[in-house]
Amino acid sequence: MEELTKTEERVMQILWQLKKCFVKDIIDALPDDPKPPYNTISSVVRLLEKKGYASFKAYGKTYEYFPLISKTEYRKSSFKKLFSGYFDNSAESLFSFIVKEGQLSEEDLNKVKAIINQNKGL
Repeated sequence: MEELTKTEERVMQILWQLKKCFVKDIIDALPDDPKPPYNTISSVVRLLEKKGYASFKAYGKTYEYFPLISKTEYRKSSFKKLFSGYFDNSAESLFSFIVKEGQLSEEDLNKVKAIINQNKGL
C-alpha cells in the first residue's frame, strides 16, 4: 500500500467519514483555515484514485467519490510501517515508549493487561 501525504490522508479521513461525496462536500468538511481551492482538492482525490485508495461514479461531468480501502486496512498498514520502522517490531519497545511518554493512565494499563490475559491462549 503506497503511503499517503498529510493532505491525502486528511481527504481520506473525510471520505471514510462521509462514505461517498463530491469534491464540494470534502471542502465543506475541511476546517476554515482557509478552505483550499476546489481544483486542489479535486487533484488530491484524483491522486487517491491513481493510488488505488478511492474511486468514483460519474454523473456527466460530476464525480461522486468513495473509498476503496477501509480505514481499518489503512490503519493496519500504517501501524505495521510505524512498528517496524520505529520500534524494530518490538512490542516491548513500543510499550516502553508509550509508558515513558506518559501516554497511558492507570486505567489504560489495566485495560491492556485485561486484553493480554484474554488473549493468552491465542
